Amino acid sequence: MQNTQLEVLQAALSAMHRGAKVTLVSVINTFGTSPRPVGSLLMVSSDGHIAGSVSGGCIEDDLMERLVNQPPEYCELLKYGESEKERHHFGLPCGGSLDLLLEPLADQRQQIQQLIERLEQRQTCVRSVDVASGATQLKPYNQGDIAQLLTTHSAVSQQKSNADECTQWVNVFGPVWRLLIIGAGQTSRYLAEMANALGYRVLISDPRTQYRRDWNLSYTELLEGYPDDVVRQIQPDDRTAIVALTHDPKLDDLALLEGLASEAFYIGALGSFNTNRNRRQRLQEHFGFTESQLQRLQGPVGLPIGSKTPPEIALAVMAELTALKNGVDLKAQLRN
Repeated sequence: MQNTQLEVLQAALSAMHRGAKVTLVSVINTFGTSPRPVGSLLMVSSDGHIAGSVSGGCIEDDLMERLVNQPPEYCELLKYGESEKERHHFGLPCGGSLDLLLEPLADQRQQIQQLIERLEQRQTCVRSVDVASGATQLKPYNQGDIAQLLTTHSAVSQQKSNADECTQWVNVFGPVWRLLIIGAGQTSRYLAEMANALGYRVLISDPRTQYRRDWNLSYTELLEGYPDDVVRQIQPDDRTAIVALTHDPKLDDLALLEGLASEAFYIGALGSFNTNRNRRQRLQEHFGFTESQLQRLQGPVGLPIGSKTPPEIALAVMAELTALKNGVDLKAQLRN
C-alpha cells in the first residue's frame, strides 16, 4: 500500500494525462472533532474518478457530485458543518466542521510529476498555493514547517475566490513511512500485513534460507544480505522504523547496532524484560553504547497490552508506531 499523499498525486497525474479536469481538495482547517487532520487530500476528476479522503466518507459523495459536474476554474474555499442541520445531514461527528480548499490543477502537470518524483526519492517538501491567484510554489522542507493557512490583511478579489483575508495555503508532503522488519517468521508476517494496511512500505531482512524460501507476501520487499548491511543500505531516516523479531541475538543485534546510530524514529526488539535488559548490557559493555543511546531501544517491543500471540504482538507494535508517528508517547505517559 502507498502513502495516501502519493496515491492522490499519482491519481491526479493519471487523470490529467487522460485529459480530465482535476480538482485537488485539501483540508485547511478543522473545528471540533474531525475525521481527517489538516493537510489531508482528495482528488476528484471530471471523468468520475476519486482518490484520497478528507472526511472518512461523510462528505465525499457530495464533493464527487459537485466536482465532477462543475469543477472549479479558480481556487475556492468551502466549509462543511457550519450548522447543526448540515452536520447531521453529512454525518460529521460531535459537532465538528471543516474548511476545504478546492484547487483546479489545470496547469500543474509538470509540478505534480516533480512532487511525485521527490516523494519517491524520499524527499520531504513544501507546496504553497496562493488562494487568490492559484499560483503555486514547491520548495524544500525546513524544520518546523507545518500544514497551515496563512493570512494577510490585504483585500482579495471576490471574482476568483471567497478567500477573504486568506492568501496562502501551505502543505507538507513527506515520503512514505517505512518499516524494516528483521526476521521473516510468523510474527513478522502479521506485522507486515498490518503495516501494509496502514500505508507503510514494508522491508524484510532475513539471511536464513528456510525463512526466505517461505516468505511470499508480494507487497513486501525481501532484501539481500545480513541485517547490519541492510540497515546501512536503506539509510534509515526519521520516517523509518526498525523492528527486530528473530529472537536470535546474532541477527537482531546486528540490526540494532546500525539502527541505534541512524535517524530511525523507532527501534524495537522482541523479547522479555530480562532478554532486553541483557541485550542492553551487551550493547553497552561490548559495543560502547551510552545509556542515553540505549533509551532509544524499545524493548519489550510494542505497547504493554498483555500480548502473547504473534498477531497480538504485531498489534502492540503497530499501535505504538501509530502513536509515536502521531506525536503521542504512550509508554512515557504510562511511566508517569
